[in-house]
Amino acid sequence: MLTTPVANMTPEANMTPVANMTPVANILYLHGFNSGAASPKARLIAATCERLASEDVAPPRCVTPQLPHRPEEALACAERELHALGDDTLLIGSSMGGFLATCLAERFGLRAVLINPAVRPARLVAQWMGASLENPYTHERFTIDARHGEALEAMTPAAVIDPSCYRLLLGSADETLDCRDALAFYAGASMIVHPGGDHGFSALAEYLPAIFAHGGWTLPVHSHARSDEPT
Repeated sequence: MLTTPVANMTPEANMTPVANMTPVANILYLHGFNSGAASPKARLIAATCERLASEDVAPPRCVTPQLPHRPEEALACAERELHALGDDTLLIGSSMGGFLATCLAERFGLRAVLINPAVRPARLVAQWMGASLENPYTHERFTIDARHGEALEAMTPAAVIDPSCYRLLLGSADETLDCRDALAFYAGASMIVHPGGDHGFSALAEYLPAIFAHGGWTLPVHSHARSDEPT
């Protein structure tokens, strides 16, 4: 049962910036678990930032760091990048990156756009315990162990303080995460559910105006390339 009414399910939904909102100067994109800074989503967000440049306006600076697989190290890396950018930053995170973006948003009171965020990621990695993985972008090999789950459990916020800081993009057919968990945890936040959307949220390009509007930017609506990054 959905705990939050979901009326806006189209690319045009929620794409108008809040009145008098000053566009953010920076974008920090956090990729998903075992993904990378060179992933399609990261490249799409960075390319969109460049499109916002004009003769009178500089585009937002976009940073897409390569995050370590260890959760506590990934959060520390993301926080270092955020400190370098400053408070005038919109956080964007996908899957595990959405979880990390939530940790930072709660800590520093920032706005964040979350794409199929992991709500209780310790439960997710418990299913992968002992699995050996290779990062497709860095080719680093590692094994999921108890430390992953312990770190995620310790990092998980009990609740969100101000749901209005968040905008969520959720796939109704996410094969990895149940979108109802996010609907409940972020109740009161701006939410867009893409009917039939998968975990990779391959329709992401259609929702770029809604994503950037949450940072005060107006983006023309037209077709874009698809994003097929899994996380």
